[in-house]
Amino acid sequence: MQLQEWLRSFRLGSGDLGSTEVADLRTLLPSLALSPPSLLGLGAVASLTAYWLATRPRSIRPPCDLKAQSIPVQGDASCRRSALLKDDNLLDFYFEDTKTVYDMFQRGLRIAGDGPCLGFRKPGKPYQWISYTEVAERAQVLGSGLLAKGCKPTPKQFVGIFAQNRPEWVITEMACYTFSMALVPLYDTLGLEAMVHILSLAEISLVVCDKEEKAESLLVNKENGVTPTLSCLVLFNPVSAALVERGRNCGVEILQLEQLMDLGRENLQAPVPPQPQDLAVVCFTSGTTGKPKGAMITHGNITSNASSVIKILEGFFEIRQEDVSISYLPLAHMFERMIQVSMFCHGARVGFYQGDISLLMDDIKTLKPTFFPVVPRLLTRIYDKIQGSVTSVLRRAVLHYAVSRKQAELSSGIVRNDSVWDRLVFGKIQASLGGNLRFILTASAPISPTVLSFLRAALGCLIFEGYGQTECTAGCTFSMPGDWSAGHVGAPLPCSLVKLTDIPDMNYYAKSGQGEICIRGPSVFQGYLRDEERTAEALDSDGWLHTGDVGQWLPNGTLRIIDRKKNIFKLSQGEYIAPEKIENVYMRCVPVLQVFVHGDSLQSYLIGIVVPDPEVFVNWAKERGIVGSYDELCQNPDVKKAVLEDMTAVGKEAGLKSFEQVKDLYLHPEMFSISNGLLTPTLKSKRVDLRRVFSEQITHMYSKSAM
Repeated sequence: MQLQEWLRSFRLGSGDLGSTEVADLRTLLPSLALSPPSLLGLGAVASLTAYWLATRPRSIRPPCDLKAQSIPVQGDASCRRSALLKDDNLLDFYFEDTKTVYDMFQRGLRIAGDGPCLGFRKPGKPYQWISYTEVAERAQVLGSGLLAKGCKPTPKQFVGIFAQNRPEWVITEMACYTFSMALVPLYDTLGLEAMVHILSLAEISLVVCDKEEKAESLLVNKENGVTPTLSCLVLFNPVSAALVERGRNCGVEILQLEQLMDLGRENLQAPVPPQPQDLAVVCFTSGTTGKPKGAMITHGNITSNASSVIKILEGFFEIRQEDVSISYLPLAHMFERMIQVSMFCHGARVGFYQGDISLLMDDIKTLKPTFFPVVPRLLTRIYDKIQGSVTSVLRRAVLHYAVSRKQAELSSGIVRNDSVWDRLVFGKIQASLGGNLRFILTASAPISPTVLSFLRAALGCLIFEGYGQTECTAGCTFSMPGDWSAGHVGAPLPCSLVKLTDIPDMNYYAKSGQGEICIRGPSVFQGYLRDEERTAEALDSDGWLHTGDVGQWLPNGTLRIIDRKKNIFKLSQGEYIAPEKIENVYMRCVPVLQVFVHGDSLQSYLIGIVVPDPEVFVNWAKERGIVGSYDELCQNPDVKKAVLEDMTAVGKEAGLKSFEQVKDLYLHPEMFSISNGLLTPTLKSKRVDLRRVFSEQITHMYSKSAM
């Protein structure tokens, strides 16, 4: 087959190639010892040669020198600020007229007007849209209804919301902001005991719910007398007469949202917009032990954080009115809320998923988002699915070769999804996510550098990684446009100073570029609601937020997360883990003498290193029909299975959640001790050293799940 004929079979012509590329093609094919027809049968020749067909796109210029993305503050190498700032003055807001969340939505209203704002769909149907004008009008009406039910137009007025993501969630939020009230989100994973604490602490009288089941769970607490301030529940969905009667019997008025809207129309009030220093939301963090903490976040906190992301993307990725984001991450958390605020500020659209995560991919294909906020676990699943779909050795080689060519473009600052590589190799992958993606933002937990680098090439869009926590509103560091390297979480946002402080006990010192990550700036929260003790633990007298995470400055001014000061960490799906609490539970198991629980923020489950009790282990195994010496039993897979089952049963009895249970373990015959360096003089586990000593076993246990 002639080269021209072969190219035409892919609807390509030699006109797409320069003379050098044609020559390279003629050289490449014989060197593979395969003719075009034999490769065509496998659909691989285009993938192997598509690089030569690619056009020469213009490289995008980064907003700053990628070799120095952050700058030391006043000569302090441990404290750094964004290189985008002209001086040490941090960014409060980007647009002069956007100093509150209310302002940011009003800006979007001026841009988009009757254009689409919030989208929703029913199963099998296209998206329907509510305009910016309609959202603003409904927010004012609903807010007026809240006032008519006794709420006050002040940031000390807390309104609860207990619902999944949907347009009414945002309308309720905007109703609060239209009249300077503060929102308090509730969510299922908090648990009823935690919600009782929140309702009592914030003295919440009115909660907006989406479903009767949630309203019923709140009524139980009212009936039991533990939430005396609760007096009104408003439901998005229709309300049964039985629920209304049940509420009446315990002094709680049950209304449908439309009833409250009607009341608002009858008593329509003029907006009472908030000030930057006013509370916007009290975001309760689930934590790992004790009662949840209510992080007080102001309008100024939110606008400075959102403005900083806009500043970083300035001249590189402008959010446009036609952009659309898919909303499925919980609105009860700040990550999703910051995404939406940024979209609203530019008059862009937000489409909600149907509420069923199993239908998310169908929602994405229908909505065709350009903006996709995502947690690392989902990106990892996409990566695993792509890798798992390529079974033959040749196809795998083709895929990896295509990825390498796209990664070569990325290293030159070229980000695109219209190359021939995209047409012939990555098209189906991109189509599964709607085909229009321009921007992906991942946060909440670290992501594997391998996964990140691969998907940046395969998806052909910008993928940024951020780091932060609720207490700094959402993010404090962010990837810099043009820096497509992996293994770090970017440089400080323009709203944040980030410094590292010494942790002598863990041998981390700021002078060596390592230490606890501390944050200061206009996005740092105001403290925990009515909890001075825990506020003092998080915020020092100079206003620095101590995160408890351990970081390391890299030579280019980016930050890498390397450890956790307190023995608390997240799994890849974002669940917090307190390993010492879990270890104390497992110590109740008869065969267990010592246990080390390990988790990896790139993994979704826990594993354990267990030292069996030599005084009882042999007899314990014998009772289960397994005979052998202590050392032999430690290597017996049946014994390991029995120990794991015993630990799981004890953990379940103690109330450990599923994600807190170890899924695999290694039986180690030698005790942890001071002499072998695995215990401190006070007999506490030296967790860093345990991870190092058992790194091979840890790697093996996690690798088994990937097979």
